[in-house]
Amino acid sequence: MIEVTDLTKRYGNTTAVDGLGFRVRPGLVTGFLGPNGAGKSTTMRMMLGLDRPTAGEVRIGGTPYRQLRDPLRTVGALLDTGAVHPGRTALNHLRCLARSNRIPARRVHEVIELAGLEDAAHRRAGTFSLGMGQRLGIAAALLGEPAVVVLDEPVNGLDPEGVLWIRRLLRDLAAEGRTVLMSSHLMSEAALTVDHLVVIGRGRLLADTGMTAFIDEHTEAGVRVRTPEPERLRDVLAGAGIEVVADCADGSLRAATSAERVGELVAAHAVPVHEVTRTHASLEEAFMRLTADAVEYRSQRPGADLPGTKPPGTEQPGTEQPGGAHR
Repeated sequence: MIEVTDLTKRYGNTTAVDGLGFRVRPGLVTGFLGPNGAGKSTTMRMMLGLDRPTAGEVRIGGTPYRQLRDPLRTVGALLDTGAVHPGRTALNHLRCLARSNRIPARRVHEVIELAGLEDAAHRRAGTFSLGMGQRLGIAAALLGEPAVVVLDEPVNGLDPEGVLWIRRLLRDLAAEGRTVLMSSHLMSEAALTVDHLVVIGRGRLLADTGMTAFIDEHTEAGVRVRTPEPERLRDVLAGAGIEVVADCADGSLRAATSAERVGELVAAHAVPVHEVTRTHASLEEAFMRLTADAVEYRSQRPGADLPGTKPPGTEQPGTEQPGGAHR
């Protein structure tokens, strides 16, 4: 188990992590989510003794990382795939780690096979692609058969087969009773892999709950309705106090209500309907709602006006619109 208690990290006047507290339990894949700049990487570095907290602490199995007798046998971590000497082969890199941590040599060959690096074992790490470097980092994390596994963006750079491999691997590790923590920006992948969620924003805890409970709490149930008369249906729904939350590309509407309620309304108002489908809220939708006020860097909405531009059709007569790129 990982126990984070009142964890705080300040850099001068900047607070990167602010009184954070949560537990990562064994037997589950726990997703560690948050916008860029939320404090995820700083928190994970403090877990592994790479940064000292300003206040609070992290204990792994009841012990701070720096006090662990056999760190690699207790915690396997991947934070930086570039932390490998580029001149070493994958095999020699893992052999050095094994020798320095009193891990049997046979384990080196086991993790090379586990990570699918048999054909690349004698290649220098400096020649590896991002995905191969990721596999080598995961092999190193699992070298000591640790009870706790901490991975930062484990699917980064992996091809579809690799993504499927890491998804199954994390679930297998959790099924063995290990404590598994992974950070990710890919909501679709987290939704397929994670059992429990810890979400932070601006260094503070926003959620610590199960996947299903998180989605239910931060999204609304709804239905997708396809009709040849969308404007009329919109008026009927609005008259009943039902919000239309989205217009779909095929002309259908998504409404925040139940299929039964839609059926009653369209029957009462004789609105022709071709399809009524219950919609399932996504992790991405729930995450975006929860973290809307915690986003440090916000992109321009697609289609929104950029400074110095005008929407199409608003040009003054006799003027020309420049065709060059915006600066």
